[in-house]
Amino acid sequence: MARLLRAAATWGLSPWRGYCSRVRQGELSEDFVEALKAIVGSPHVSTAAAVREHHGHDESMHRCQPPDAVVWPQNVEQVSRLAALCYRQGVPIIPYGTGTGLEGGVCAVQGGVCVNLTHMDRILALNPEDFSVVVEPGVTRKALNTHLRDCGLWFPVDPGADASLCGMAATAASGTNAVRYGTTRENVLNLEVVLPGGQVLHTAGQGRRFRKSAAGYNLTGLFVGSEGTLGLITAATLRLHPVPEATVAATCAFPSVQAAVDSTVNILHAAVPVARIEFLDEVMIDACNRYSKLNYPVAPTLFLEFHGSEQALAEQVQQAEKITQDNGASHFSWAKEAEERSQLWAARHNAWYASLALRPGSKGYATDVCVPISRLPEILVQTKEDLKASGLTGCIVGHVGDGNFHCILMVDPEDAEELRRLKAFAQQLGRRALALHGTCTGEHGIGLGKRQLLQDEVGAVGMETMRQLKATLDPRGLMNPGKVL
Repeated sequence: MARLLRAAATWGLSPWRGYCSRVRQGELSEDFVEALKAIVGSPHVSTAAAVREHHGHDESMHRCQPPDAVVWPQNVEQVSRLAALCYRQGVPIIPYGTGTGLEGGVCAVQGGVCVNLTHMDRILALNPEDFSVVVEPGVTRKALNTHLRDCGLWFPVDPGADASLCGMAATAASGTNAVRYGTTRENVLNLEVVLPGGQVLHTAGQGRRFRKSAAGYNLTGLFVGSEGTLGLITAATLRLHPVPEATVAATCAFPSVQAAVDSTVNILHAAVPVARIEFLDEVMIDACNRYSKLNYPVAPTLFLEFHGSEQALAEQVQQAEKITQDNGASHFSWAKEAEERSQLWAARHNAWYASLALRPGSKGYATDVCVPISRLPEILVQTKEDLKASGLTGCIVGHVGDGNFHCILMVDPEDAEELRRLKAFAQQLGRRALALHGTCTGEHGIGLGKRQLLQDEVGAVGMETMRQLKATLDPRGLMNPGKVL
């Protein structure tokens, strides 16, 4: 317990906020648990310690007490009844998808009921002629794309993890394809949301799937990125895209971080329609080589991918190769076959686990920022210097095509001094991004860890407006409490 309190103090938290945010007043009453079972059935309610512990954290280092109970609703009617019950009784509600978040978004900082939505996993409607699909919250991006395989369409937003699609909407997830196809925010057309009191809201109107609208406030945009603090997303209408006729990927190594990022900016300025452009520093490349049994040159590297017709790709490839060579690129390698491309991107998607393998026994901490493209070379070079000065083990990887990058750091969570340096580095990175007119998070979200940075980013009026919206929709403050605000 003493070590937990020291760790909490290191992160600038009260001992009972963030890591363990309340003194427990006892478990949920037997009558309340029985009421949960009456809604979803006994097999779909658990108060077992192991189950609760599993649902009390995500992939981040943020740790806190688990929920008091976990429930698995089977449909929106059950979610509505659960929300109404919890709200009447003053019990916090924490939505849960696949648990792959990185900012402590599922931590039960005030206990309560964790609503695991993974059993709601139906694809409700596919409208290929309208390029749209309606999915329940348990459908993951890989499951959806497998379902779409034979109709020539796909959902391109790819955060790496096989996250649930409604969870991606809740966190405004992004990923490697965002530079061409946009983030989840640009690809959500409508949401079905159960509000805290149990009412069911269709943010664009029930059954609607239009591509644009000027009708009133953008309620869909309000809930995308709300991180479960305003309601439970029980269905999402998503925009689909045609599968490209042809795909080509490439890797190229550079003599410096500056040269790699300059190439990114040059490619974008030249209007080359790149689908993915990912940066990995030399530490990350070395980790990927070891973990994925590859032999890429250990140097700052770009992974690129182009989508389009065979003829268009030839021109794009030639143009990109010329730009990178002008910036000193070497070891330029193209991957045209599906197996080669799969191997390349598997290495990129395994970056988190590759990083952890650099320091066995350590815990991983990932943070991200996003800046205007023109400031990307500056902040990446500065961040490399800051990382070296910190003495921490870490690497940089990012979706540099839209100005977003991640630092993955490996630390001993029992070492208070190392945690202090980690916190200082993360805060410095966030404030540096804000100073360059960027954001403290491009895709991880605010969760527990970036609430102060959010205040610095949007200012007092912005925070008060968010609080007023929260108070209007959730006056008792029971929806995923302690997150974002």
